[in-house]
Amino acid sequence: MKGLWIAARSLVYMAGFFGLWGWIALSVRRFDPVLGIALPEMLQLAGVAAMVVGGCLGLVCVGMFITLGRGTPAPFDPPTEFVARGPYKFVRNPMYISGFFLLLGLGLYERSAAIVVFVFALSILVHLGVVYLEEPGLEKRFGESYLKYKSAANRWLPKTR
Repeated sequence: MKGLWIAARSLVYMAGFFGLWGWIALSVRRFDPVLGIALPEMLQLAGVAAMVVGGCLGLVCVGMFITLGRGTPAPFDPPTEFVARGPYKFVRNPMYISGFFLLLGLGLYERSAAIVVFVFALSILVHLGVVYLEEPGLEKRFGESYLKYKSAANRWLPKTR
């Protein structure tokens, strides 16, 4: 029963998180005329593909947090166990990557240069938050296991062998 409660909370948090950022992204479309860049219609299919990939990756990440981490992806309701399997085996931040794919896909689908620019600006802010806030907190919380993990998995791009 506890697992079901964690799953329900996780799905609500995830829907709220992606919904909020989707709404913000759609709100920046008003800057498209200012940018004066028209994205070609053929990018809409790539946008759909990016949203599907991002959505699937996000669901897998949430599933890993629920089943292995015994918690949710929300910073105020985090996993109690350290998760370094599934997508987390390859990169340290697959959930953020899934969000970037979703938002970038939305920008391409909407043919909005403003959304695409927003995603890149957001990615810089997220990177700074990860480096200066999130990672030090995880080091403090999980200690040596997180330090080993940091050396095994890159922050954003999978390691090449």
